[in-house]
Amino acid sequence: MTPPTRGAAVDPRGAVRFSVWAPHARAVTLRVLSGPRRGDWALDAGRDGVFAATVDGVEAGSDYVYRLDADDCPRERPDPASRHQPGGVHGPSRVVDPTDFRWTDAGWSAPPVADLVLYELHVGTFTAAGTFDAVVGELPRLRALGVNAIEIMPIGEFPGGRNWGYDGVSLYAPQSTYGGPEGFRRLVDAAHAAGIAVVLDVVYNHVGPEGNYLGDFGPYFTDRYRTPWGAAVNFDGPDSDEVRRWVVENAVYWVRDFHVDGLRLDAVHAIVDLGARHILAEIADAVHAAGAARSATAVVSSTFAGKKRRSTLSLTFESGSWKLSGVS
Repeated sequence: MTPPTRGAAVDPRGAVRFSVWAPHARAVTLRVLSGPRRGDWALDAGRDGVFAATVDGVEAGSDYVYRLDADDCPRERPDPASRHQPGGVHGPSRVVDPTDFRWTDAGWSAPPVADLVLYELHVGTFTAAGTFDAVVGELPRLRALGVNAIEIMPIGEFPGGRNWGYDGVSLYAPQSTYGGPEGFRRLVDAAHAAGIAVVLDVVYNHVGPEGNYLGDFGPYFTDRYRTPWGAAVNFDGPDSDEVRRWVVENAVYWVRDFHVDGLRLDAVHAIVDLGARHILAEIADAVHAAGAARSATAVVSSTFAGKKRRSTLSLTFESGSWKLSGVS
């Protein structure tokens, strides 16, 4: 499966490929702050506002920022596709190599959708420690309760140490105070060993306010629509192709790099897309193509007139199609 196009991708030959979409910037400089090779590198300007470069000697675990030259006040910003924000939403991004983790779930197969017994779980409040690793210790208790799937509330990096998760700003970075990307991988691996599937709650209808620097990079948002929580994501306006890529590749990322069994797509009524192909269909197609040997289920939740409606969006690789299987 192909890794995300944007962000920092480790090259096994001893380098890291950095790629960022920043059409609002005249120039972008990569600043590596830690690791065996530190310094500044000007990224090469490509088509459609993409800046990229491969830097030899940079390794996983190195922290970095992008310096955006857009006006008289250059800004240093974290990566919009950061895989880890160890210092929080305002801090630098960290290079992550997903191949460093050794999975033990090769024989795992999730239960059929009709047989799922879901337990909605907030990592920050489920245990006193409030971490992914602490949840692992409670898996036997959940299994004894009859649970065979946990629905993890949103974990994209958000400000502070505890949050409902719906104001996350770094879609690709599992919350650092919960244990970051390695902690989440340990939880998914342990859950599968315990016979429990993992469904992840993802938010593609808006992005939280604090630490939201996406507008410095490009037109991630649109003023043509509004959500109850802020600006709507630009899925169908000018320069929306890269925004769509950012979201679609994120959905695939959770299935590929973290072995999640399903995605809950939050408040899809607030995702406005009047383009030729709706973003939900594009997400489904991408997930199908990414996991031909696996099956993913997404529970879609929307709110209309104050009433919560819940439906199931089945992304079945066998059928190669996407559909809303029912609304109750």
